Amino acid sequence: MEKEKTDVFLTADRTLMSNYHNNEFLGFGTCAPPNFIPTWLFSYIFFPPLKTKQGHPTAAPYGLRKTEAQLLKEGFNVKTINPNHIEKHLKNTKVLGIHAMDPFGLGPASTTLASLFHKEPYLAKHFQTLLKSPQIHKARQNGLKVIVGGPGAWQVKHRENWTTELEIDCILEGEAENVVGKIFKAALEGQEIPKHYEVSPKEIPNLDEIPDIQNPSINGLIEIGRGCCRGCQFCNVTLRPLRWYPMEKIEKELTVNTNSKKVKGTCIHAEDVMLYGSQNTTPNPEKLVQLHQTVMKHTESISWSHCSLAAIAAAPKAFHEISEIIQQKQTWWGVEIGIETGSPKIAKKIMPAKAHPFSADKWKEVVVEGMGLAHDNKLVPACTLIVGLPDETEEDITRTMDLIDDLKSMRSLIVPLFFVPLGNLKSQDWFTKAQLNERHKQLLIQCAEHDFYWVDELLDMSIQGRWYSHIMKEFYKGFSAIAKRKVRQIK
Repeated sequence: MEKEKTDVFLTADRTLMSNYHNNEFLGFGTCAPPNFIPTWLFSYIFFPPLKTKQGHPTAAPYGLRKTEAQLLKEGFNVKTINPNHIEKHLKNTKVLGIHAMDPFGLGPASTTLASLFHKEPYLAKHFQTLLKSPQIHKARQNGLKVIVGGPGAWQVKHRENWTTELEIDCILEGEAENVVGKIFKAALEGQEIPKHYEVSPKEIPNLDEIPDIQNPSINGLIEIGRGCCRGCQFCNVTLRPLRWYPMEKIEKELTVNTNSKKVKGTCIHAEDVMLYGSQNTTPNPEKLVQLHQTVMKHTESISWSHCSLAAIAAAPKAFHEISEIIQQKQTWWGVEIGIETGSPKIAKKIMPAKAHPFSADKWKEVVVEGMGLAHDNKLVPACTLIVGLPDETEEDITRTMDLIDDLKSMRSLIVPLFFVPLGNLKSQDWFTKAQLNERHKQLLIQCAEHDFYWVDELLDMSIQGRWYSHIMKEFYKGFSAIAKRKVRQIK
């Protein structure tokens, strides 16, 4: 057993310590609750465990790697461990940092599935299991401090009683590069630390203050920028300033992943990849082409985290050129895209800049144009809709259904999610299953039928070329077939 004298360890729950079979978007399976598939099998299909060396994972969530890089930069003795190996590493450790993505299942996808199936999702179960583990409880008796941070830290405000029950010493919320060192130092020295620390606007780091990751991230995910200029009212990210990484910074992190030889592909992350290098909602073709030429020099494959249909529609020539660069090494790539609504009235009210540089009145046309370009250029979107937006009427739902009908022939998944009050709408009420009307239910079924139409082709595209392709494909298709039958029984 490795002998450690490490003051700070970082980890994440079991659902986050996975490469999801090298497909970042399979990670959405962690948002599902336990179901008709045995837990051990579902876990292997959607979030198989990472390989480890003496308890240290070969890769880790990108946000955790950023915290690790910042603490290393400030001189901390810090290492990342797999949650299954914490017992061997916590004996002399003073601080444990835990990265949280959706710790209580309050994110839109988790909330929707939990509401429909009346069960807690896997990711919430595993987060709580980790915090309640006897190993952490025993280490706390010896003085261990537990600090939780990450994109899901906001959820603690809605589950404050859990902070005590799970014995969390500090919740760190926001872009914390400029404060994480102070809080960990105070914890190491036995000083009092805040129960909840929310990073203020003046503490948000500029580009020079954001460290480069020092160890590989899961599926080669790297940021190319932070913040968003579109200002959608339902989103937290739009509350942060827009900053784009320079190419040399991106290339440094690419090299960290590719030099590890454990990470084969790259997922480039931004709230709108198609706006890279732009300070407004009009794409910068030169910067976009340079970005993709650089990334594809370093990696075997690429995917995007998010982009907007308006940016695709605004720069069709640049988008086609990017597609040609990517298709030199692969036949398609994936991305998450927010459609949110088919109603121009709703679009104009809560997300007017999402259609820029076009008018929000033309939101439906923008979506159809962008989705058509994605289909023709082999970009496969996983699209979200928001069900139960504030002031939504039956006419708005009908407009959304009309839009989904127009997207039938476009290769994609369309996922309806219940409204979660975030961003400038955080004072609104949550939308729940009890509020579903007949029109909502018809929309949900329509989306399911769209997905069922495309899912087999998408599975064939996703899993091809691997030794286990045939076996895994049959598992996924079996899962899909059962899901189809259950939805049609509801219908």
